[in-house]
Amino acid sequence: MAQLLDERDMGVLTSCMSLLVALVSNNHEAYWSCLPKCVKTLERLARNQDVPQEYTYYGIPSPWLQVKTMRALQYFPAVEDPNTRRSLFEVLQRILMGTDVVKNVNKNNASHAVLFEALALVMHLDAEKEMMSQCVALLGKFIAVREPNIRYLGLENMTRMLMVTDVQDIIKRHQAQIITSLKDPDISIRRRALDLLYGMCDVSNAKDIVEELLQYLSSADFAMREELSLKAAILAEKFAPDLSWYVDVILQLIDKAGDFVSDDIWFRVVQFVTNNEDLQPYAALKAREYLDKPAIHETMVKVSAYILGEYSHLLARRPGCSPKEIFIVIHEKLPTVSTSTIPILLSTYAKILMHTQPPDQDLQRQIWAIFSKYESCIDAEIQQRAVEYHALSMKGAALMDILAEMPKFPERQSLLIKKAEDSEADTAEQSAIKLRTQQQNSNALVLTDQRPANGTPQVNQLGLVKVPTMSNADPSTAEQGLTHANGALTVVDPQPPSTTSPDLLGDLLGTLAIEGPPGPDIAPQSDPRVASGLEGGVDALAIATVEDQTNAVQPIGDIAERFHALCLKDSGVLYEDPHIQIGIKADWRAHQGRVVLFLGNKNIGALSSVQALILSPSHLKIELSLVPDVIPPRAQVQCPLEIINLHPSRDSAVLDFSYNFGTQLVNVKLRLPAVLNKFLQPIPISAEEFFPQWRSLSGPPLKLQEVVRGVRPMLLAEMANLFNSLNLMVCPGLDPNANNLVVSTTFYSENTRAMLCLIRIETDPADRTQLRMTIASGDPTLTYELKEFVKEQLISIPITSRAATPPMAPQGQPLSPPTALLSSDPGAMLAGLL
Repeated sequence: MAQLLDERDMGVLTSCMSLLVALVSNNHEAYWSCLPKCVKTLERLARNQDVPQEYTYYGIPSPWLQVKTMRALQYFPAVEDPNTRRSLFEVLQRILMGTDVVKNVNKNNASHAVLFEALALVMHLDAEKEMMSQCVALLGKFIAVREPNIRYLGLENMTRMLMVTDVQDIIKRHQAQIITSLKDPDISIRRRALDLLYGMCDVSNAKDIVEELLQYLSSADFAMREELSLKAAILAEKFAPDLSWYVDVILQLIDKAGDFVSDDIWFRVVQFVTNNEDLQPYAALKAREYLDKPAIHETMVKVSAYILGEYSHLLARRPGCSPKEIFIVIHEKLPTVSTSTIPILLSTYAKILMHTQPPDQDLQRQIWAIFSKYESCIDAEIQQRAVEYHALSMKGAALMDILAEMPKFPERQSLLIKKAEDSEADTAEQSAIKLRTQQQNSNALVLTDQRPANGTPQVNQLGLVKVPTMSNADPSTAEQGLTHANGALTVVDPQPPSTTSPDLLGDLLGTLAIEGPPGPDIAPQSDPRVASGLEGGVDALAIATVEDQTNAVQPIGDIAERFHALCLKDSGVLYEDPHIQIGIKADWRAHQGRVVLFLGNKNIGALSSVQALILSPSHLKIELSLVPDVIPPRAQVQCPLEIINLHPSRDSAVLDFSYNFGTQLVNVKLRLPAVLNKFLQPIPISAEEFFPQWRSLSGPPLKLQEVVRGVRPMLLAEMANLFNSLNLMVCPGLDPNANNLVVSTTFYSENTRAMLCLIRIETDPADRTQLRMTIASGDPTLTYELKEFVKEQLISIPITSRAATPPMAPQGQPLSPPTALLSSDPGAMLAGLL
């Protein structure tokens, strides 16, 4: 191999170097003799000796060969020979000194490819401090240039330089410029700047960096806020000059970005406060001050209530901090919090009652009334706490011993710091590998044996059922839709993603320009999601039991109508027939939902063999509690469901429910209203926040635009009411055109956390049946799914009167397409499907 590196032909030498890189990456020990040959090759190229003109690119001798040679040298642990090492450093010095930013883009790309590979080799060889300083100075110049690619590479390589000893202090000289990069229009540059600030932080500059991160937090992209919050919390904990400063930072963090602060962060604050007695009065006072704000995040309510419950008695002599005043200010937040926070507030009330000495009879009555109210709550945790605290609070002085202060937590490693140590910063290669892995989705269909909560499916009764979307029909396709006679389950072929027109607006203030007639429909088999095995293809399949017989019992009322009503409200009747009524009561918080199914037996005879099976799509994690096998006469049972939204999708879960009444077997499949809008939370947004976010999400796939035709004609006010009912907040005053709407909301899922979504609707007063819709978010899948969801709502027809249901075809034969589907009128198509 070493002899091949003496080759004079540049083409052959380049091929040999590619081979050497592959070989030494697996085992460098066998190729030590190639190391001096690589250095000589670099010398030959750097001094431009005997390099043919055809291998000189914009005056740079064979840059691709230089890169390969330096890449090969990085696989050797060290260069032991002093002469070889000196020759190599001379070449590297020449590269460092001879590279500058020029106007020619191609020359810039080539020269900087060589330069950054040289920087990587310098770091690998652990060069002298003088050369390291020169590298940092060069990178400092690059992070200040206008070209974004060079700025990105400068920040990335400066982050790598942090791994080298004795250069951190040199890098700190560029702190101001790095902080400026946090405000760069390019999010990838902002991320690299955040990584660099995080890596260069130590005791000497922690206060400045954390304060800059907190200041930047209020204007940062939603896509960065979670990472930003986590890193600020870790830096505050690792390098806090004193614990009171740490408490200040975390409370500010929660106040500014509560949606992005994980529970681990506020748990850690509680541990510090509990374990440090000197910190307790200060933390209680700060918590009291935050509660005075008119609107605070729920996480702030949690941490403030916990701290004040334990330590508010330390503030008793301060004005506005009596037990009754503390109780009032905390209790004002109760109506705004979710069920997960109410147990903490109940514990706080019990602690306040314990610390109130002598007892305040009026305060005691108020707190007892709250305990009594929640003793019948459907949430087991809330109910248990209310019952136990009510009983304990009757014990008088004995309450002091039972509800004593929490003991100190055992000293252990912070989960935040452990999380930071376990996670590694992504390099460009790692990111590419991850992207390729994500794109390699298997097209194989995997069938999992899903068993009902209280029984086993009968043999030979498993079949494939497409989990339906929220709408009954899709006017953009001429494929037939299949609907059961009772409307319980609709199977609709997945629609292809619309061909989005380019972003003609440029910014929000563009004018409406609706294109000409629509093109031909796209066949469903051209759906790239199906072809690649993504959502809507294999993932949209679920296992469901298929009955061979038709139900003799017919439902009371329209099932589809009930489902659509529950998509817009949280309680109501999902299904009813002469024997049973299934009601729903739901509570949705962020990406989680708690749904209670009320199964009511309407007869004087028992319902037996009751079974319930949840057919869950891939984006929902659903846990159903045990369903009783028998429902007694005139009785009602409750079956809680816990739902977690994993990622955006319009597919809905299906409840496969069956029971026996006498000799009658009844089986229905009901869509559950755990639909996309349940995981939306309307959020007001000002012009100062909207425009930067809108511009930063430029072009597909993060911003999609489509002209929607066949829209149900409605006034602008009606459309605004429709959006509000779907948890999409209309923001008036952002668009100067009175015929347009700007809408904002936050989508929650376990994968995306809180993701801001922005929508712009442009209507034409002369033709209310068409409009242009632009939707933007930080997640491509979310953007597409939300666009299709909103489109379904705009073109759907309210189910006030049913069209004639086409007769069911004999078993085993496909249904013939409804006549209405042959019409080009979207309204007629939908009426036929409905």
